[in-house]
Amino acid sequence: MKTIAQKVIFYIFIIALTLTTSCRSEETEFIQAPEDEVLVANSSVANLMQKTSLNDGSNDNIICNANCFNIKLPVTVNVNGNTIIINSEEDYKIIEYIFDEDDDDVDTIYISFPITIILSDFTNVAINNYTELYNYSSTCNGENEIDDDIECLDFNYPITASLYNSNNEIIDSVTITSDIQLYGFIKNLSSTDFVTITFPITVTLYDGTELTINNLIELKNHIETYDDICDEDDDYDYNDDDCNDCNQDQLLDVLTNCSGWEVDRLKRYGNDYDNYYDGYTFNFYPNGTLSVYWDGISAYGTWVASGEGNNMVVTVNVPGLDYCNNDWVLHEISKYTETKIDLRVGDNDRLRYAKSCN
Repeated sequence: MKTIAQKVIFYIFIIALTLTTSCRSEETEFIQAPEDEVLVANSSVANLMQKTSLNDGSNDNIICNANCFNIKLPVTVNVNGNTIIINSEEDYKIIEYIFDEDDDDVDTIYISFPITIILSDFTNVAINNYTELYNYSSTCNGENEIDDDIECLDFNYPITASLYNSNNEIIDSVTITSDIQLYGFIKNLSSTDFVTITFPITVTLYDGTELTINNLIELKNHIETYDDICDEDDDYDYNDDDCNDCNQDQLLDVLTNCSGWEVDRLKRYGNDYDNYYDGYTFNFYPNGTLSVYWDGISAYGTWVASGEGNNMVVTVNVPGLDYCNNDWVLHEISKYTETKIDLRVGDNDRLRYAKSCN
């Protein structure tokens, strides 16, 4: 019923518009469209929709430190002497894993040119060297500075729209299936174009919540409400949000399905003890107990996880192994050449277990 009502309103609007334009004088006329039903060029809701559909350039900052464009994949990079082909966004993690291998080295990354970058408006630009790349990156806003793109909510596609042009009186139906298509659609609207969107549509918020939108006024209000409500992660630090999707079941599965964990990194009270537990093996069990073996000696303790995501706390308590005992914050679960569980407390304490697991 909502769709039929929208179409009736739209066609009544078209008839009124046609009668008005056929009788108008040479003076410029301004036609006031119903704000909740008809989308027109340069309206506030159209501008908000366009900003929401902009290309977010911050997801590959670990390569280029530039928030206003992406490097088109695949791209070949050399990371601390390792040649890596990046085929998807998931592969950015490989770069981070290599960077995290050693805290005391100088991390380097070199890009194999030529490459193509994708600007915020989805324009593709060929780049042949670092000088050309810098010419574009220097125009981007810095870390966590306000920019045009709205990242805290995303449109769910497809979106269907009807377009009427008052110059040629052509009515067209458009199905929009991506951000790039939506951006181009709104960008190309002229002052003689009038659009109705088939509602309801849905958007997904930064936390995974899905909202149903019933008209343009609701859409405008929701975009304005959620515009700046989340951390858009427009920084160059890939170590601050590695456990966004971590949960207790995932940690339990990784820890208990692999035996013989070793201490790969250990830092307490600002001092490094990486070799302190050489030869010790740790086994975690689903019932919350753990065992440690070294030189024919066995020790037993407990472990427990609480919280979720970047706020998950892993409490380890093994009598006699004081450097392991702490209320650790789960920093990252990484799987590259080895599986690693990285636990931290502030900048002074760190414990990382590692094991080659299937």
